[in-house]
Parts: sequence; C-alpha cells; structure tokens
Amino acid sequence: MKNLRHKLLLLALPVAVLFTAFTAADEYFEISKNLEIFTNLYKELNIYYVDETEPGSLMKEGIDAMLKSLDPYTVYYPESKIEDYQFMTTGQYGGIGALINTVDGKITIVEPYKGYAAQTAGLKAGDAVLSIDGKVLDGKNQDEISELLKGQPGTFVKIAVEREGENAPIVFDVERQEVKIPDVPYYGMLDEQTGYVQLRSFTKTASMEVRKAIVELRDQKGMTQLIFDLRGNGGGLLREAVNIVNFFVPKGEEIVSTRGKIDEWNKKHVALDEPLAANLPLIVLVDQGSASASEIVSGALQDLDRAVVVGKTTFGKGLVQQTKDLSYNTKLKLTVAKYYIPSGRCIQKLDYSHRDAINGVDAVPDSLIKPFKTANGRTVYDGRGITPDVDVEQEELSNILNGLLSNNIIFKYATSYAQKHQEIPEPEKFDLGTQYDDFVQYAMSKDFSYNTGTEAILKELKQMAEAERYYQGAEEAFANLEASISPERSRDLVKFREQIEYTLEEEIISRYYYQEGAIRYALANDPFVAEAIDIFKNRYSGILAGTDK
Repeated sequence: MKNLRHKLLLLALPVAVLFTAFTAADEYFEISKNLEIFTNLYKELNIYYVDETEPGSLMKEGIDAMLKSLDPYTVYYPESKIEDYQFMTTGQYGGIGALINTVDGKITIVEPYKGYAAQTAGLKAGDAVLSIDGKVLDGKNQDEISELLKGQPGTFVKIAVEREGENAPIVFDVERQEVKIPDVPYYGMLDEQTGYVQLRSFTKTASMEVRKAIVELRDQKGMTQLIFDLRGNGGGLLREAVNIVNFFVPKGEEIVSTRGKIDEWNKKHVALDEPLAANLPLIVLVDQGSASASEIVSGALQDLDRAVVVGKTTFGKGLVQQTKDLSYNTKLKLTVAKYYIPSGRCIQKLDYSHRDAINGVDAVPDSLIKPFKTANGRTVYDGRGITPDVDVEQEELSNILNGLLSNNIIFKYATSYAQKHQEIPEPEKFDLGTQYDDFVQYAMSKDFSYNTGTEAILKELKQMAEAERYYQGAEEAFANLEASISPERSRDLVKFREQIEYTLEEEIISRYYYQEGAIRYALANDPFVAEAIDIFKNRYSGILAGTDK
C-alpha cells in the first residue's frame, strides 16, 4: 500500500508542476497583454484626442482611479508630492510653521505654531493672506497657497496680510525654517500621582518623544500612574508602535504579527528591549479617530492585559502599508499585509476585497466576527476596531454650535477678542464670564443659520403625508408645529451656553497659549480623563482581572 501511494505521488507531481507553470504563465500573459493595451490607449489619446491633453495629469488620473479600486491607503506620490510623503513619515517640512484655512472665502492663518517663523515674525491667527512675494492670490486654492509658503529653510518669503483693526495691509518678511510638528504636543501632571501624555502621530520620532515624556514625568515629577492619550491619532509607522508598546511589556513579548501574500511579510514583531515602565499602571484613551498604529498600541496592551482601554471604539484599520520607490523620484505606498495583535485577532473593519457595485465597501458581517481571549482570559473581538474596556459617553455637538463653527463665528470672535485684550489668565483659570453676553450680541449680529434633527424629521413627515394624501386639511397643524420647533438663535445661545462657551474659551486661549494652552484647558473639563482617574482609584485591577465590568 505504501509503495502504491508513493507511485501515485510521483505520477501526480509532474501534473502539479505543469499546472503551476501554466497558472504562472497565464498570469504573466495577462499582465503583459494589459500593459500593452494601456500603453497603446495612452499613446492614441495623447496623439488624436480633439483637445490638447496634459500627459502627466492624464496618467495621474488613471493611476489614482486604478488604486482607488483597491483601498484608500494604496497611494501614488508623483515627484511633485514627495514632500507630502516625507511630512507624513517625519513630521518635518520647510516652511513658515503655520496652519492655514479658508475663512469667509479668504486664505487665513488659523494657527501659527509656537516658536516657529510665522509666530516669531508676528503673524497671528485671523490674519487673511493677501499676497505672497507680490503674487495676488485670487483664484488660487488652499493647496497652491500652501506650496507658495513652503520652501527651502533659510529662504525668505514676503507675506502681505489683512488684519482686523488695521487700516492698511501689513507685510511680513519671513525666513522659512525646518518645521517639525511634535508627535507629543503636550505632557504633564494632572495631580500628584497621575501623568498625562498625548500622542498625535507616529512619525520617526514618536517613541523617542514618548520615552522622554515618561522619564521626565516619572523621575522628576513623581508620576506613579499614566494616562496615555491616543484620541484622534490616525497612526503612522508600525515600528514606532512596537517600540512604544515595548516601554510597558517584557523583552521578547510578541506585540504584533503581519501576514501578507508574500512570505517576506509574514513577520512577528517582538519587544527587543527591557521595558521602560514594566509595572506602571496605565490607561489608554481612544476614540473613533484612533487608527492603525494607535490600534496596534491600544490593542496589544489590551490583549496582554497591560492597560485598561477607555473611550470609544476605534476606527478599525488592520492593514499594513509599505512604500516602494519608482522611477523619476516617484513612490507607491501600497497595502502589503494585515496585522494581528497578541490575542490573534485582526481588527480590520471594512472588507475591501469584496466590493458591492451599489453599496461600495461593507463592514465585516456580524456572522464572521470571532471572539478571542486576552492574557487574563477576557473576551475581545476581531473585525470591529478596538472596543474599549470602559465606554465613555460623548456629548454631541448642538446644531447651533455646529452652525457657529461652520460659519466661523467663534473663530472670528476670538480674533476680535485677541485684538482687544493683550493678555488673559493661565488656561486653567480663564473664564469668559459675563463676556459671553458680548459674544451673544456679536453672534446675533451675524448672518448664520442651522438646522435641527427635529426639523429634518418633520420635513420627511410632511413629504410622506403629502404622498399619502394626508397633508390636505392638516396644513395649519404642520405650520404651527414647524413654527414651534424652528431654530431660534437667541434661545439656543442661552440653552447651549455651556457647550458653546467651552468651545469659545478654548479658541480664545489658543490665541495666547497656542496648542499647548488649548490642551491644558481641555483636560480640566475632559470626561475621558475624569473617567480614567476614577478607574485608577476604584476599578483598575478588577477590570484587568475580568472581575469588574
């Protein structure tokens, strides 16, 4: 019997080899055939199309459309956009160090970065840019203007701005410099025991900045427990995520593994060093904006029962990208693998391999969601991002606040306030107080509108009543109901004062104390942070042991 199986195997081998050869040959033929078709089509378009074409733009459109059919993380970077790629991985660029945006149709400085060229030269939030190096900006979009402001460090750029309270434009001669957006914009002590570190991105310096913050808070400030904030952090470099987890887990511990189509991407990433803070009680804050590397950090620490995760369910990006150098100084960032955290789960939420022509990309169906176990035996799930151990309720923005923000009312009032007040108290002590009444008068003098969810439902009800012929005879009732629920600005400015005032105070504080000041102010009123401190006091060990839900 053994000899018979051996002979059958020998007979089957040539067939298997032949099948594999045919499969590979067919695949190479398909690639070659379609490349030839694409080349011929591209040539014919450029030669014979009725209007002049721009070959570079035409090719970029074709490449972008092709990559869009895969996933949003596979991206082509032409030579003109290489600086964008470098900024994404390093957080560095040559420029003036300011965030710009469109306010009332004008390109406006909305945040000069503290200590960088724009701020030291005297540019302020609210300055509307009129010209750059004598070039009037009419017709240019935000990206084009951003490119004009960027440049080689050491070069100068002349910026003319319009400033509230000034009768004539002000011209600034600003020397560009190397700008580095910090991965850790703020760290400090919340009380005598609790340290706080906020991480906004995972560039090449992320783990170095986190290490510096932890060491200083522990060794100089007496920190005995840490809140690590990853909210709004969209991720970045996988290696930096591994390094940061290594600060809290033993050497040799598996942190994340990757699995791809090619063997070289089947890797295990383990802690390579002795931990920096092996026993430090740790809470990680996350929300819907926490993605990718943020989910590796929070998910690995959760799976290893090394930290309590607090907040809202994360984005759900379990895909790994690698960058390939192409010809003519171009690059391709493409998805090469999925990552799996220590429990064995992949938290990728959207299934890009199965697209619906009508509905697009769907989430992994509930029927395919699988349970996994943490080191202590707690149940966690794949396919849905990182579900926090403790969920924190978030207050939704009121419709009037959304209206005030989208119409730049709060931004413009803060600009006016800063023009009239040379200084304000420390962020933790600032209180608008009766000045809020002045803001109400200011807002009421501006032309802005907003809709409510109740109005939207009433509109649908009215349309349905008309379609089903119930509306006739009920017009007066609908009109009365519509009048009673229509937004009333003066009423809502009082009703939602607490929420509006908080947002307004944060914007005003940023004019004097910049990003750090806004963070310090927000922390004093942060429900996520308050929940974390309460957990340290009462529930931390029980949650990790699985005895406290």
